[in-house]
Amino acid sequence: MKNWIQLLFDSWSDQEGFINSNQDIDKWINDLNHSIHVDIQRNCLSDSTYWFYDDKKGIITNKNNSFFFVQGIQRIKDNKVVYEQPIIMQNEIGFLGIICSIIDGKLHFLMQAKIEPGNINKIQISPTIQATKSNFTQKHGGKKPKYLEYFTDVDACHIIVDQIQSEQSSRFYHKRNRNIIIMIDEDIKVEDNFKWMTLGQIKRLMRFDNIVNMDTRTVLSCLPIYNSLSLKEREEIICQTKDQELSKSILDFDHLCFSDVFHKINDIKMFEETSLKFVPLHELTTWKISDDEICNDTANFKVIYCDISIEGREVTHWTQPLFQATGIALFGLITKVFDGKKKFLVKLKKEIGCFDNVELGPTIQREANELNEVCDCVEKIFFEHLEQHKNVQIDVLLSEEGGRFYHEQNRNIIINIEDDIELTDEYIWLDFATLNQLIQFNNVCNIQLRNLISLLEV
Repeated sequence: MKNWIQLLFDSWSDQEGFINSNQDIDKWINDLNHSIHVDIQRNCLSDSTYWFYDDKKGIITNKNNSFFFVQGIQRIKDNKVVYEQPIIMQNEIGFLGIICSIIDGKLHFLMQAKIEPGNINKIQISPTIQATKSNFTQKHGGKKPKYLEYFTDVDACHIIVDQIQSEQSSRFYHKRNRNIIIMIDEDIKVEDNFKWMTLGQIKRLMRFDNIVNMDTRTVLSCLPIYNSLSLKEREEIICQTKDQELSKSILDFDHLCFSDVFHKINDIKMFEETSLKFVPLHELTTWKISDDEICNDTANFKVIYCDISIEGREVTHWTQPLFQATGIALFGLITKVFDGKKKFLVKLKKEIGCFDNVELGPTIQREANELNEVCDCVEKIFFEHLEQHKNVQIDVLLSEEGGRFYHEQNRNIIINIEDDIELTDEYIWLDFATLNQLIQFNNVCNIQLRNLISLLEV
């Protein structure tokens, strides 16, 4: 019997599958996109019988005080407001869960074809379960999500990973979800809109714009690498993979980096000089509030209101606010090979909604309105390579969370460099194994970095 790491690499390398062929999966997605009725219409807040502006609290909320609400937040330094915006407050922790199983000796993942109101292209490949606490406790009056009982009643011995991970901290305040993968050893009924896939088949779909959703990407980034291989087993795996520098990076853990990472993170947490203040939305002096949107001419998003009908969901018709991006952001990761092992250049990133002020982010994390800002030496090398299309390994448009964001897609790029770079203190070179270990902690690696890591192919 193969151990976990052998099963994982075997599934990761298998982009063809045998339970469901790629042709069948592609046809399945295409057929659902053509057959499921979706109607998303812009409306005004006053058109909704459920959502409203609470004048006393200065928030956009709903009659049940459930799901989430939108309020104002300001960053204060030296008693002055240095930044402000609307932000989503959603204190509950939801499930982002994937069931996996060994079928005929091969590790498979049970994936769902799901439509979220903000999706740019209807169907996206989602985790087995993707549900807020309000969803699975049925506060909205809808049906319970399929396969919920496998996650609520799971034995500890069947848990592969179970982590509370952060969401987009530029839009959410302290928002986190439970990223969980469980292994089952029984036959289960495959419901409509679900299919078994190898990890390699899921990675293949990630090459295409807006097919694999954000929630799948973050959950798969948490897959733990338990390196219990003998030297011979390790060498066999490395020889069988296409990217041997990446395989070495996965299988060789650099313990020395841990202290450096946490020292830098803790310095920022300890010496941060700004504070945050919640304010009513109407006190955001740089934002315009109207019945149809909340906007700022220089911001990277606005708040809109939508009337939504989606066939086949737990609830099929509702209204809600959505955050709409005003352009396409860019998330970039620089890699470099050191002594035959690939490393990744990460950057300490502070964001207004971050659970503990700072997390590790990708090399480049720029919103659309920040793309023309002055570059440091690292960013200059990245953008020079991108302009020349030099050593660009991955360049794909991927959607952000469609339950709260409307048609938000961002450019995800991984570039390998050979240049020597003089780094400032905010940058750190880490191998994959170290990143993988750091992801096993809560709130260390941000969602943009985790999403980029999930795109890697061996």
